[in-house]
Amino acid sequence: MFTRYGPFLLVLFLLCSFKEVRGQQYTVSGFIKDSTNGESLPGATIQVLHSTNGVHTNNYGFYSITLPAGNYILLYSFLGFESKAIALSLNENINQNLELYPRSYQAKEVVISDKRKDANVKSTDMGRAELSTVQIKKLPALMGEVDVLKALQLMPGVQAAGEGNAGFYVRGGGPDQNLILLDEAPVYNTGHLFGFFSVFNADAIRNTTLIKGGMPANYGGRLSSVVDISMKEGNNKNFQGEGGIGLISSRLSFQGPLKKDKASFIVSGRRTYIDLITRPFINNTAYRGSGYYFYDLNVKMNYIFSDKDRVYLSGYIGKDVFSFNNNDRSFDVKIPWGNTTATLRWNHVFNKKLFANTSLIYNDYKFQFSALQNNFDIRLSSGISDGNIKTDFDYYAHVNHHIKFGGNYIYHTFTPSTISGNQDSTTFSPENAFKKYAHEVALYLMDDWEISPHLQLNAGVRYSGFMQIGPYTRYDRDAAGNRIDSVVYRRWQPVIRYGGLEPRVILRWSWNDKNSIKAAVTRNYQFIHLVSNAGTTLPTDVWVPSTYLVQPQLSWQYTVGYFRNFKDNVYEASAEVYYKDMQHQIEYREGYTPTLDDPEKDFVFGKGEAYGLELFVNKKRGRFTGWVGYTLAWTWRQFPALNDGKRYPAKYDRRHDLSLVGTYDLNKHWSFSGIFIYGSGNTTTLPETFYFMETTLVQGYGSINSYRLEAYHRLDLSAIYTPTPKKPNRRIKSSWAFSIYNVYSRKNPYFIYFDQTGSALNGTLTVSAKQVSLFPIIPSVTYNFKF
Repeated sequence: MFTRYGPFLLVLFLLCSFKEVRGQQYTVSGFIKDSTNGESLPGATIQVLHSTNGVHTNNYGFYSITLPAGNYILLYSFLGFESKAIALSLNENINQNLELYPRSYQAKEVVISDKRKDANVKSTDMGRAELSTVQIKKLPALMGEVDVLKALQLMPGVQAAGEGNAGFYVRGGGPDQNLILLDEAPVYNTGHLFGFFSVFNADAIRNTTLIKGGMPANYGGRLSSVVDISMKEGNNKNFQGEGGIGLISSRLSFQGPLKKDKASFIVSGRRTYIDLITRPFINNTAYRGSGYYFYDLNVKMNYIFSDKDRVYLSGYIGKDVFSFNNNDRSFDVKIPWGNTTATLRWNHVFNKKLFANTSLIYNDYKFQFSALQNNFDIRLSSGISDGNIKTDFDYYAHVNHHIKFGGNYIYHTFTPSTISGNQDSTTFSPENAFKKYAHEVALYLMDDWEISPHLQLNAGVRYSGFMQIGPYTRYDRDAAGNRIDSVVYRRWQPVIRYGGLEPRVILRWSWNDKNSIKAAVTRNYQFIHLVSNAGTTLPTDVWVPSTYLVQPQLSWQYTVGYFRNFKDNVYEASAEVYYKDMQHQIEYREGYTPTLDDPEKDFVFGKGEAYGLELFVNKKRGRFTGWVGYTLAWTWRQFPALNDGKRYPAKYDRRHDLSLVGTYDLNKHWSFSGIFIYGSGNTTTLPETFYFMETTLVQGYGSINSYRLEAYHRLDLSAIYTPTPKKPNRRIKSSWAFSIYNVYSRKNPYFIYFDQTGSALNGTLTVSAKQVSLFPIIPSVTYNFKF
């Protein structure tokens, strides 16, 4: 192992050990916050004027910059806020906390002649997109439900899982290959209403970051992308609330100080009332008691003990409940599912250069299905829960060196597709519920090194390990799949181990302030997998661990990009090409149907590859803002046990994907926005022949995903009206959001099925293809308020 990675590790060690001696040096450090509510400002820029030196705040608003003794002017800036310049005489270490004011809070704008350091060109970030909740709320939304995940689908390289669906695919990867974090807690199921809305309430979200290119070493466990979602911290200066009333749901949030400037809280809730709307129409029918609703609740508190210590406690609970009753047939179905997460974090500043965050994390996802008819009752459940401890360190060794290191440990519990039931006095329960347990560990080290004003290197390495443990019973089987022997593992006894190094290297070269070229090579392991069966409507998508049968997924991704800014950084543009090689991909075998046995015996394994070009142009400032994103991509899969071993396009292979997004602020009362989407049709598998077997019409299917549906395109428009309060000092402020989804009512294909009419006996049998489209034009209106 060392022979293979030895040169890389040696270079990394030298980078991290690098120390430049330049006389006496001192450090300026502190926290940057929003003056209106005390929230930290992650990613704020601290620039040394008349030089190329500068740093950014970390996820908690902390920064540290070390300079030789002397006199300096530091410029503190953050997008949407007034910049502030501070003159310092640096002859000792200085603690400089600062609050920045939003632009609308000052009458005069401070003009600084030096241009800000631009992250698009100067940073080592590749495939990174950050969206503020304020920006997302201006965009058109399906049924008025603002959705952070659907906003991410408008970025190049990110594809929607389906019409109106909050799920997404990134650069040819499956939905399980996206690491989605809510205040550092993984969220395993991100969909409400069977995936049409995400579980993230925009009123509780501060910002959303997507990383789909060069994933830095502090993230791991997935192959394709990271979506890091941060909840608001709560206003520690004033009590305030906000909410909204929409067509299918309403929401309400409260936040305020527990102790002014020291502690704050936020509570945000949302619930749909589809069940309440439909209840009067079905109460007097055979379907009385049927319905659907979802709810979610976000809670967060924090306390600042000192300039060195701060504690956060955040949690989320969300649930969907679908029920269907047919009283005439004594038939009752209930399908509840949902997520629960909790995160306890401690920030500690050891000294001017070393910052640490330690987190205790719990997350749980459960899916349940129950059906009752007369005296027959059947239940199916699946889920995954984790206990996680992690710690991350930021060490600002020098103005040109930002070193990160840390590690985490996760204890996994998997419950894949457990079936039970009873009929009369007979109880039907499997002896083995197929629960599986595992340890997952990771250690990482990385250095973001600005070698010169033109050259910057982000080099890191991550070690990831995984161990399945008992209690567990492993069955040996014959060629027909029958059990012939077994091995029993006791509690905590190791079953199998996996692990390996994940090198990550990102290089940026810029020849001036407007142009740069970046290249990245990353290796990723993934030890847990979501296995999907497209051939059944039963809930067979389950999270499974790596076992003695299931190897961890592995990928290498290579990316090269050109980045350019125009007109004083008003416009940002980029062009990236990528190639991704994926090993040990998982699917169900052909003809799979759920059984009482462990589902992993029905898995088949193969490989995949994805490659493409992404173009992106973003206008960041002015009355009119927005972006254009275009993706040209290919995604392939190859399984020896599927499609006769031949390579086939993945179900999310899409050749062309175009997004046009624009927002125009007309005046203080009106804001308009629009979205246009065009994408090549999804691939699908369709029958090519029809024949009779005895008296039954049988369909003969062609190659996997050998057909492509019609192209998808849609236009959405929205307008936000903010009236002038009747009383100038009135605390309540309101707005109306008008939105039209699918303006020209395009009948986009959702799926195709074949319908037969007539009879073969008299020669009148006709088989015809039918296309199902979900959403015609949908207008919506939402009333939003703040107080």
